[in-house]
Amino acid sequence: MSDTSSLQARWRRIRALTIKETLQVSRDPSSFVVAFVLPALLLFLFGFGISFDATRLKVGLTLEEPTPAAREFLISLSNTRYFEVRQSADRRAFLDDLSAGKLNAVIVLAGDFAQRLGRGDTAAIQVVTDGSDPNTAALVNGYVQGAWRTWEAQRGLGAAGPPGQIDVQTRVWFNPELESRRFLVPGSISLIQMMIGSLLTALVVSREWERGTMEALLATPVGVLEFILGKLAPNFILGMCAMGVCVLASLFVFDIPLRGSLLALTAFTAIFLIVALSLGLLISTVARTQFLASQMAMMVAFLPGLYFSGFLFEVASMPAPLRAFARVVPAYYYVPGLQTIFLAGDIWAVILPASAILLGMSALLFTLTARKTRQTLD
Repeated sequence: MSDTSSLQARWRRIRALTIKETLQVSRDPSSFVVAFVLPALLLFLFGFGISFDATRLKVGLTLEEPTPAAREFLISLSNTRYFEVRQSADRRAFLDDLSAGKLNAVIVLAGDFAQRLGRGDTAAIQVVTDGSDPNTAALVNGYVQGAWRTWEAQRGLGAAGPPGQIDVQTRVWFNPELESRRFLVPGSISLIQMMIGSLLTALVVSREWERGTMEALLATPVGVLEFILGKLAPNFILGMCAMGVCVLASLFVFDIPLRGSLLALTAFTAIFLIVALSLGLLISTVARTQFLASQMAMMVAFLPGLYFSGFLFEVASMPAPLRAFARVVPAYYYVPGLQTIFLAGDIWAVILPASAILLGMSALLFTLTARKTRQTLD
């Protein structure tokens, strides 16, 4: 047989396998649940349910001397969207609620607050927070300082400082509103792509073994490469369709900006999806039951992507062994690139190195899958 005829026969077998797998996926409701229902739930959870932005924090404000200046600060504090303020003349009225968790902080304006302001001295504000929740305590301190600077600017107190005083002006790039949803939603897309790629393909071969169709498949002249491509192609298309749904939801439901190009987003996602598909198919060559394959996919792909991608937990603050482990997690490279494309644009200094590493991972996983794929019943 000539090389041309052999190549044509190979493409016919790949096409036949792809059609078979596409029909099998379309007839299996669980595939659409994994590809569309679970991504929708994850997007809803990270877009609306999870937020690092604390709003309507419950604080108690103690005015030891209700002077006009203190009342003006009380009004300014109450008008922000961050605080729900309760007032008392004695801080002891709030201590029990602070201990019980009914208040996030107690703010105390001393009796000489107005006199210090009038003399141009530093007017101290005491903020008592619950240290059992360090994140909320830090947010309260930051919000109080921001409210104080805003009130000070409105009164014009900061305009005439001593000579040489440093005026710090903060400018936030890419996410000026500091909305955590704008980096949580792109980060959740990485989990969705990893889940679709690894979980769906992990069930592919194990389903063949469970249903007894692997024997008939092994009796055909299908090679290892043809087998792998025929299995990956339908799930790749399904994953890219799910990505399209995620992008539309990000833009029109969660109001996430897409400052990069759609072409860069598509190409970068395709590279990551190939890694996820290869990892899932590698798992399926080891596990012969769908239950075991799904459990392995969760442990090997989904959970490392959740904990070591950097979009929920800061990898730099982890111990050295965990930081080293994060370097082999594909989502560790995909999440920063995805957030960059959405929030900053096509920053190739971020996208290209991550793409090169992901391509290397996909080549390694593809090679391991080809070596592990069994063509016998033992």
